[in-house]
Amino acid sequence: MRTIRFLLEKEFRQIFRNKTLVAMILFVPVVQLLILPLAANYEVKNINIAIVNHDNSSYAQELITKITASGYFRLVDLNTSFDDALQYIETDKADLVLEIPRNFEKNLVRENIQTLFIAVNAINGVKANLGGAYLNNIIRDFNQEIRMKWVQPSRSGQSPAISIVPANWYNVYMNYQLFMVPGILAILVTMIGGYLSALNIVKEKEVGTIEQINVTPIKKHHFIIGKLIPFWVLGMVVFTLGLTVGWVIYDVTPVGSLGLLYFFLALYLLAVLGLGLLISTYTETQQQAMFIAFFFMMIFILMSGLFTSVDSMPSWAKMISRLNPVSYFIEVMRMVVLKGSGFSDIVPQLGAVFLFAVFFNAWAVFNYKKTS
Repeated sequence: MRTIRFLLEKEFRQIFRNKTLVAMILFVPVVQLLILPLAANYEVKNINIAIVNHDNSSYAQELITKITASGYFRLVDLNTSFDDALQYIETDKADLVLEIPRNFEKNLVRENIQTLFIAVNAINGVKANLGGAYLNNIIRDFNQEIRMKWVQPSRSGQSPAISIVPANWYNVYMNYQLFMVPGILAILVTMIGGYLSALNIVKEKEVGTIEQINVTPIKKHHFIIGKLIPFWVLGMVVFTLGLTVGWVIYDVTPVGSLGLLYFFLALYLLAVLGLGLLISTYTETQQQAMFIAFFFMMIFILMSGLFTSVDSMPSWAKMISRLNPVSYFIEVMRMVVLKGSGFSDIVPQLGAVFLFAVFFNAWAVFNYKKTS
């Protein structure tokens, strides 16, 4: 215990001696958490649409009004030439073109059928898919309203109607920031812990102090523990600051237990820091450690489910995501913060992260080369 206490005292002194590093650890995550939830937003609005109207009927005008009043579309052009409207797509001034054919209302009334043409600028696949889906839904609703007008009233004087009352669970107002803040906080804690621990032992190698430590009677697991605990504490501090920012700025209040969140975080940090220390044992310079840590962090972030749902990934990608500790942390963050999940709900994630922690730290201890 005296050996570990000596190592912890040394590590904390080294950390707090570097005022710039301490400021970055505490300041940078807060700034990122203030900016990223506002920028990382997949809610697509203000979709530019050009409408070609060949039929100046009341039904055509009603459809155009319904589209522009939806709040998702911005009308950039309304004319009777499809070629002119297509120029807006080619110059990226429009995302969609809707063509309303001649005799739109007449055919709809007489023949009970009519076809609309939609051209979508698919360079931005996300915007194209959502924009096309929004427009299809608006047209479908318009079609249903028209059909309901044509239904003859029953003898009771009432027309048949189906009323749908949606109820959103866990995120009642569909606030995208409420969904993103827990995930972004998980990423920031991961990056801080992973990068700092990956650079730690390498720094000792570069300045030459690792040789002095190697000739001491300090055991390898004591050395790894002494390197791990300071950054474990810093990870807890960063997480607390992030929760505070989420509560004060975005009104994100965990529905579930804070104690459960910190319990999972404590175990998760052991896994992330163990990976960082493992990287540090294999590298000789901080530059090497940074590149390797960046490689893993990019894969972890992109396949974590933060931006793209894991369920929508191919089967092989889903298998890889199961080897990604970040995906478990983001999943638990959203479960506890938004749904109020309890301990029994996160047992599978706890088990997976526990295995990661044991595996990475045991490997780091085994791989650390000590000369005596």
